[in-house]
Amino acid sequence: MSGRKRKASEEPDQDRMSTSPTASPSFGSRLLPPSSTPRSLKRSRTGAAMGRPLALPRLLETLSAEEMRELLQNVADQHPELQQEIVAKAPRPSIESTLSVLIKYEDDFREAFPLGNRPTSDYSYNRVRQHLLQLMDALRDYTPHFLPPQESQAIVSLNYLDAVTNTLHRLPSWDSYQHQRHRNEAYDEIAKAWALVIREASKRAGGFHLHFGGWDQKLVEHNQKSGGRLEEAVHELQSALGFMQAGASSVSPGVSDERERVFGSSCSQAAMRSNWELGMGGGEVYREDRASRHARVLGQGFAWRWYGD
Repeated sequence: MSGRKRKASEEPDQDRMSTSPTASPSFGSRLLPPSSTPRSLKRSRTGAAMGRPLALPRLLETLSAEEMRELLQNVADQHPELQQEIVAKAPRPSIESTLSVLIKYEDDFREAFPLGNRPTSDYSYNRVRQHLLQLMDALRDYTPHFLPPQESQAIVSLNYLDAVTNTLHRLPSWDSYQHQRHRNEAYDEIAKAWALVIREASKRAGGFHLHFGGWDQKLVEHNQKSGGRLEEAVHELQSALGFMQAGASSVSPGVSDERERVFGSSCSQAAMRSNWELGMGGGEVYREDRASRHARVLGQGFAWRWYGD
């Protein structure tokens, strides 16, 4: 019985499983990857295209300066509690940036004049009145920012007042006296501003900024062009300078005579003087284009051109 052959059904399971991949010698040393591996190797699908609003930084990049101002103003109007924070964190306006704004108002005023009419006529005044008032309001709002104690540097205050006083000189002398009211009132306010700055400057460093730079001559010239409406400032400067000895300098005869009358022979101009070149006469300003005027006001520092004696 021992030599009886086994039936096929009695063969060991090992022989029947020898065809399994796991039993193959080629798979003996390899490990099957985890069941999760095939899923992780699949390419992740991108989401479907969908519109969405811009993030705030990208949105602000697209806004113009005018749109940014309108946005901030609207937010401040709707949330008054943010106004002081905006004012505190905003960069301090410089003379250049402020004069740029004032030049824009002045340019709008000049460009509003009708063609073919006398610039000083009542008709011309009525056509430009709105732009004139906007310029006057801007001057009235910006000037206190450059006065003490808000502005501690006397030279900054003096340079600003010198520039805006020239702006007033360039305004037309209207045919009707009542139309002169806006400029006359502005002269009165500027005179008080000059007096304040001179008074405070005289208390610091012995009035150093008043002794040099030719401010006595500048103020006399301004007073002449304003028709004597800056007398208060002239008297304040006369009091601040007192009796100081300095070498005389050459100036135009009219200004020199007026200066001698106001300040006296013992109070003369310092050795160096400066002239602000903005195109004083009304006719020159009418001929000068906007680009040239911007370059003359904002170029070379504060557009000062120094002349040695």
